[in-house]
Amino acid sequence: MTSAGTRSLSAVPHGAQGGERHRLALVTIAAAQLMVMLDLTIVNIALPAMQRELHFSTTNLTWVIDAYVLVFGGLLLLGGRTGDLFGRRRMFVAGVALFTLASLVGGLATTQLWLIAARAVQGVGAAIASPTALALVATTFKEGSERNRAMAVYAGMSAAGGALGLLLGGILVDISSWRWVLFVNVPIGAAVLALTPLALPRTRGSSGRLDTSGAIVVSSGAVLLVYGLIRAPSSGWTSPATLSSFALAAVLLGAFVVIERQTAQPLLPLGFLRDRTRAGGYAVMLLLGAAMLSLIFFLTQFMQDVLHYSPISAGAAYLPIPISVASVGLVVARLVRRMGTGPFLVLGPTLVTAGLLWVSGVNATSGYPQILGPLVTVGVGMGLSFVPLTLNAVASVHRHESGLASALLNTSQQIGGSLGLAALVTVAATVSRSRGEALRTSLGSTPSPSQLHEITVAATVHGYEAAFRIGAAAAGLAAALALLLLLRRPGPAPSLGRS
Repeated sequence: MTSAGTRSLSAVPHGAQGGERHRLALVTIAAAQLMVMLDLTIVNIALPAMQRELHFSTTNLTWVIDAYVLVFGGLLLLGGRTGDLFGRRRMFVAGVALFTLASLVGGLATTQLWLIAARAVQGVGAAIASPTALALVATTFKEGSERNRAMAVYAGMSAAGGALGLLLGGILVDISSWRWVLFVNVPIGAAVLALTPLALPRTRGSSGRLDTSGAIVVSSGAVLLVYGLIRAPSSGWTSPATLSSFALAAVLLGAFVVIERQTAQPLLPLGFLRDRTRAGGYAVMLLLGAAMLSLIFFLTQFMQDVLHYSPISAGAAYLPIPISVASVGLVVARLVRRMGTGPFLVLGPTLVTAGLLWVSGVNATSGYPQILGPLVTVGVGMGLSFVPLTLNAVASVHRHESGLASALLNTSQQIGGSLGLAALVTVAATVSRSRGEALRTSLGSTPSPSQLHEITVAATVHGYEAAFRIGAAAAGLAAALALLLLLRRPGPAPSLGRS
């Protein structure tokens, strides 16, 4: 390569060149991961504006979110495997380019179908870029403190994306239009694509072939599972559509196991999950994904609908989470070499549990101080968890399987979030309805408009409280699993180096 950027790097001493290139690599990977994670929440703020301009019905509007989540969660395993087989840098570029192009096309949408299709294509790009980015961190940075710091930055971007998306979405919609929640990805993606040849080493794929039949079956099964989860709150858990989705998903995932046992080069070697530590890490991430999404989803509604925060104020309220995750993650990255990952994987979910229990005590008269404490506690807990979980996922795996390991970690988080949110939306609605009926009955007469408003608010908050407590239970279960499966005697952090 003879670009000016390459010549400038070659002009500095070798050690400085390596350090400069690694810093550039980290910026490139972190920017891509931030962009992908932003889109899990940034569009939520813009939904009312999209509905007004493109004349969405309430039912069709949900597909602006669901199309992205559905494809992203369903194709993660396949996306991670393509990086292992065809070269991680090549697939990283392909994923980022597809995501950026789909963002531009989506921002120009003039019809509902156009926007929904663009969101689905964004999901394809994200499913390729996100696990490939994590695999690049694991294979680009040298084992030890260098890789741990890189993992801390990657984990911080993953955690920051969801929270910052709410703030950035509110600002963009307020000062411009809903289209900029998609257009904002274009300059980020273009910068990532420009920096990639300079920052990331060219990687060769492994000498295998893609398990096409397994990929089609598992991706279809995962899509149906995620579809059932995101539709259950509106259609009902026992509706024919929901039950059919779950039944077909079970059949396809069962067929996937059969295919993998008979395939010489499987997409997911079944022995990969027999490692207790690795499987335990995925289970912990699944539960934390459910707990974290329950906090963001319900607390956002609480702040806007009950405390009457503006979208920008509600987004700004979450800033303690990315700040806590990033700062704590950097400290953990230095300590994990001496203490191992186990202690952090027990303490982190424990603090998330405490934060969710704390926030379950909020009510209609709560001020921001009553929210700030829980947010900081949850942020510190996630900061203690993300770096060790990321290290645990890619630890002691063959290099040609690092994309698979990364994809499974991302899949655990996405499926956990989808499953947890679907269940908790149903629980919150049921609890709120029951509470509202009880309060109306206790009055013994037809409530006045002001009383009816107070009952509605009280019932809604009661549903949120129930959701927070169940989210806390999920995080508590994650802490228990970490204690049983992941806590080891202090020692060196796990490494990625098997060939």
